Amino acid sequence: MRKIALDVGDVRIGIATSDIMGIIASGYETYTRKGGDVDYKYLADFAKEKCADAIVIGLPYNMDGTEGDRVIVTREFAEKLAEFTDIKIEFQDERLTTVQAERMLISGGVRRDKRKKVIDKVAATLILQAYLDKKNY
Repeated sequence: MRKIALDVGDVRIGIATSDIMGIIASGYETYTRKGGDVDYKYLADFAKEKCADAIVIGLPYNMDGTEGDRVIVTREFAEKLAEFTDIKIEFQDERLTTVQAERMLISGGVRRDKRKKVIDKVAATLILQAYLDKKNY
């Protein structure tokens, strides 16, 4: 079954999807948050539409592995999303995925103004691929 990954930010959410066999992650979109329940409904409907059997959310642990404020906010986001869907929600360590995504985009020659529009989607792709690799290993 297909997996969906989310890189949750305050303004944008990067979304990635896997192929049907759950081997390859691909960036799907960078969703700009609207606020309220609109975001949760959109993501729940998206996961259902894609026939996902899991929603993977990146957890931004501190570099020493501890949970900071961003992890707490992300877990609260996941709890709220769970109210809108019965699809299981799992977590994946996302330390340095945004940094890695930015480096990839810079090395690919993507201009700064365009990077901002896709960096969250690329980070979500990295989160999902790490999750898939772990599950398929």
